[in-house]
Amino acid sequence: MKLKHLILAAIAPTLVAGTGLAYAQFKKPEDAIKYRQSAFTVMANSFGKIAAVVKGEAPFNKDEVAKNAAVVAMISTLPWQAFGPGTEGGNALPGVWSDNAKFKAAGEKMQLAVASLNTAAQSGDQEAIKKAFGAAGATCKGCHDDFKKK
Repeated sequence: MKLKHLILAAIAPTLVAGTGLAYAQFKKPEDAIKYRQSAFTVMANSFGKIAAVVKGEAPFNKDEVAKNAAVVAMISTLPWQAFGPGTEGGNALPGVWSDNAKFKAAGEKMQLAVASLNTAAQSGDQEAIKKAFGAAGATCKGCHDDFKKK
């Protein structure tokens, strides 16, 4: 597990630093929309698997929870590069662009919360996972409430 952490720690700054150039990677706005929706779909899938464990709907398997939390933490860094100027649409509300500072702050808050969830999951401590999951879920909900079409 430690090797995964080292790899993630090594690539995370590159992913974050590359977001300034990322707008140019999309040939069409539809490509950016599809990219960010895909990233959120992958994140939601892994987050949902953790939710099932936290709710008692699935058995606790610390390795599976840790794997899914690591996926959520890594993918959480990706969708933001696809919210550049001219990429309006999809499920995003206009507030993403008109109140971009609030949107960016919400994204950063979510990334911190899922990083904490990942830390808790790697520890295998079920109570810490439940607490961190609740906090991460609240940041997701807050952003959805403010910036995602219902």
